[in-house]
Amino acid sequence: MKLYKLLASDYTSYFGTPDDPIVRVVTIIAQKPDCSAFLLLAKETQDDLELLSTVPSGFDFTYCQEWGLTINDAVVERVILDLRRKAYGNWEIQLEKINDDGIDSWKVDQAAVKTQFPK
Repeated sequence: MKLYKLLASDYTSYFGTPDDPIVRVVTIIAQKPDCSAFLLLAKETQDDLELLSTVPSGFDFTYCQEWGLTINDAVVERVILDLRRKAYGNWEIQLEKINDDGIDSWKVDQAAVKTQFPK
């Protein structure tokens, strides 16, 4: 997954409006305290956004406030692992998939999650 910065002034052009939304497959993970910019994670390349190689200073972590407000590269890695874990589902759901559709179908699903959330 790649880290991107979205300025608040570009928010509507990127996400659209409530009446005309633009669906994006991204996860907002941080924001400036004054809400002037946001950090997002995305699997797909986002040409409209600024690609970042590291977490810039001045942002508060918002993805999971139980983890605190500090965001750095290690926290971003933790978010990616959490998104992957959630995409797999709990073990009971995975067992249902195996029992209902077979092991080969389950393996296909697991491979798709690994592709969606690479390390």
